Amino acid sequence: MEEDSVVRLPRPGASIIEDPLLAVLRNGARRMLTQALEAEVEAVVAAYADLVDEQGRRRVVRNGHAPERSIQTGVGPIEVRRPRVRDRGDTDQAAAIRFTSEVLPPYLRRTRNIEELLPWLYLKGISTGQFSEALTALLGADAPGLSAATVRRLTEAWQVEHLCWQERDLSVRRYVYLWADGVYFTPRLDHDRQCILVLIGADAQGRKELLAIEDGYRESTQSWRELLVRLRDQNGLVLDPELATGDGALGFLQALHQVWPKTRQQRCWVHKTANALNLLPKAIHGKAKQDLHAIYEAESRKEAEKAFDLFIAKYGAKYDKAAACLVKDRQALLAFYDFPAEHWKHVRTSNPIESTFAIVRLRTDKTKGCMSRQTALAMVFKLAKCAERHWRRLDGSERLGQLIQGVRFRDREPVPANEEHAAA
Repeated sequence: MEEDSVVRLPRPGASIIEDPLLAVLRNGARRMLTQALEAEVEAVVAAYADLVDEQGRRRVVRNGHAPERSIQTGVGPIEVRRPRVRDRGDTDQAAAIRFTSEVLPPYLRRTRNIEELLPWLYLKGISTGQFSEALTALLGADAPGLSAATVRRLTEAWQVEHLCWQERDLSVRRYVYLWADGVYFTPRLDHDRQCILVLIGADAQGRKELLAIEDGYRESTQSWRELLVRLRDQNGLVLDPELATGDGALGFLQALHQVWPKTRQQRCWVHKTANALNLLPKAIHGKAKQDLHAIYEAESRKEAEKAFDLFIAKYGAKYDKAAACLVKDRQALLAFYDFPAEHWKHVRTSNPIESTFAIVRLRTDKTKGCMSRQTALAMVFKLAKCAERHWRRLDGSERLGQLIQGVRFRDREPVPANEEHAAA
């Protein structure tokens, strides 16, 4: 058996850093990275193989390696040497052919997953002075560049990044759908419990994008109105979105009507289901939840209306408050049926926000240190931007163009123009 294929068990009391399995992973990562860099260099040299200098020699050739440097990764530090390329042509320095690796940029010292880990640990309650200790298992005993001062500089940079991001131009994009929610989390702040107002949009190509993340006073209409007015008047988001999904308990829908009156409103079914179940005995939650799912999972508005009426008939007499909780928002709960069927699962809940901030909600209740509201906002902003890279596009993105053109939908399909004019 080859020696490399044997993984020895760690001795009793050994630290995670001494775990031989991590050593195997690091060695494998180093080999893969080296192979990727070599492949990049070979491709560059081959691309310029026909170029020759004045002496008839190949103009672009390999030129050894750059000094070895350490990259901090999720499996510990990896030592790498980047290959170099030399241009032997008689050209000025500015016009010389250079090799820049896409895999390993010149100044990369820390992989992206570590950048995501820093704000997560901070929100979890790790103080800046404890970062080196907290990251030792992942990054090695020395963990260069992760001192308390470095973390403080990062948080200050993220605050500046957030301020610049708030001033970006949105006039060149058309947003069809919006999702809004107020995110609460409970680290110890220098004031009371903080509410973060979050707004996500889907553009004409079906790409989800974080539009706003701001500190708000609870979830008041005034706070939401200030946010929406800024997006409209300062950032250039002047065209009314087609549909906005939010929880009816917050002031978003009232503010939405004031700023974008043409935007239709969709009540989040996740929030509404929770509200209705809170007004029912726990003994019947299972059956009631199935009946609620039958409403918004129906194949057409007609079937949804029928399931809605059935729920009211079953529970209205004995549990009138639960029935009233649904009845008062009936039209807003079923608004998504007037949109393409491919989009129903996306727009009937505020799940894009809920899923993104689930970790923040769960991991911030044991924060030991006290952070300012500005620092907490910067942390949440950084986490959200990290999560944004992994958001998937809407299904049926080709339908968005029809919505922008004013086409209406009924029972999954576009309404013919003659029928729409007749109804008008």
